[in-house]
Amino acid sequence: MTIDWLPDRGVRRAILALGAAGLTVIATGALLEALWLLGLGVWAVIAAMMIELVYRP
Repeated sequence: MTIDWLPDRGVRRAILALGAAGLTVIATGALLEALWLLGLGVWAVIAAMMIELVYRP
């Protein structure tokens, strides 16, 4: 049996929220043809991926 550690769930939730927000901004930027929104969304997804890589070995 594994025991979920409370901070792990919080970090996982933050990663998912940041990734979902990034994808939403990317989709909005693509629809509006706004490159700055695309860039902002890409950086949010990159930040979520980096947190995932650093936090979970």
